Amino acid sequence: MARAAARGLAIAVVLVGAAFAVPPLTGWNVHASGVLRHTAAPLYAAWDPHLGIGTPFALLLAWAGVGHGHRLAERLEWRRLLGATYAAGLAWALALAFVSGPSGLSRATSSHGEYLFSARRVDGLHAMLQGYVARIPLGSPGGWPTHPAGHPPGALLFFVVLVRTGLGDPFVAGLLITLIGVSMPIAVLVTMRALGQEALARQAAPYLVLTPAALWIAVSADALFGTVGAWGVALVAVAATTQHTRTRWGAAAGGGLLLGLLPTLSYGLVLYATLPIAVLIVTRAWRILPVVAVVALLPVLALAGGGFVWWEAYPVLRDRYWAGIAHDRPASYWLWGDLASLLVCAGPMVGAGLASVVARGREVPSAVRLLVGAAALSVAVADLSLMSKAEVERIWLPFVPWLLLSTAFLPESWRRRALVGQVVTALLVEHLLLTGW
Repeated sequence: MARAAARGLAIAVVLVGAAFAVPPLTGWNVHASGVLRHTAAPLYAAWDPHLGIGTPFALLLAWAGVGHGHRLAERLEWRRLLGATYAAGLAWALALAFVSGPSGLSRATSSHGEYLFSARRVDGLHAMLQGYVARIPLGSPGGWPTHPAGHPPGALLFFVVLVRTGLGDPFVAGLLITLIGVSMPIAVLVTMRALGQEALARQAAPYLVLTPAALWIAVSADALFGTVGAWGVALVAVAATTQHTRTRWGAAAGGGLLLGLLPTLSYGLVLYATLPIAVLIVTRAWRILPVVAVVALLPVLALAGGGFVWWEAYPVLRDRYWAGIAHDRPASYWLWGDLASLLVCAGPMVGAGLASVVARGREVPSAVRLLVGAAALSVAVADLSLMSKAEVERIWLPFVPWLLLSTAFLPESWRRRALVGQVVTALLVEHLLLTGW
């Protein structure tokens, strides 16, 4: 199995290296960004080597995590493990963000193209929903900036709530997103335990925490989306496996509601449906499907009742997407460059983990095999759709924790070195690049 892991890691490293090297070596303008100078394709980032106040804390956390992470994950009582996972994940994300100083949490949220700028200008919610689609096209009167235009109004509504509750300061908003986003790994661990795979969850926990994805979990709204989805899957897993009737139907309804929020936050997250379906296939708890499905429809129907019709908005969004920078981004680069971006975000050890899962085949419990496979399938469909050319280090962030489950199957002798590879990747990206988030 070590040979399979080595091949997977080698493929990941070569793919990432080629994605970074090909554009500057050939002079190929792949249009990674229309804003940043000295771009570092395939990431939405610019070359900007720097140190900051977060550097020593990030190094200390990396050292402690590599030295003690696996041992603690194996020995801590379950609830303490969940608490430690959250605390360590939050510390790791904040330390990396603060390498750029306080602006590491406020730079993205204060951008004109992000949600806060538009949220401050929303006067009435009903009027916003009624006129939302008309403001999506480029050049439309009062047109939305990039992110509100590219997403359904659920994401913008979240920031409207922050503004109206006095939490609309860019730094505060960035901090809240981070506080929410770092609970994603906990939802994944809860899911695995509900499916009877606690031991594998413990093995994957250090990789879920000390992931390069923390760079984008801090402040990216896609971390919020991923958290909503992960807890939706966790509740479905609880509903599918519990013996308590009230818990079953309450968790099914709660899971359906959270999963139903996803298409109101991001059009592409309809692909997230593969994950709860994987849970139902594993557990064969099809009796909860009607409740999950019916409740999941409610958020989309509620927005339609308010004036935003999802299925009418999506074709307009497609036109806007292809009228913008996506038109200039060459598919011949981004079809594989996107995968390189994902490997940077998740960490190169995901390549080794996926190869290990494939090599082990039926030895891998069906719960892990199907969840990892569902996430990989969703990413593949998103990639082939060409609706995610560039910036996928944040766009595909909701799928990263599920892919990281594959690291539980890395060879025993790899565990510490693999974690070193993950933290070194995160530290290099944060200290060499200025990301757009």
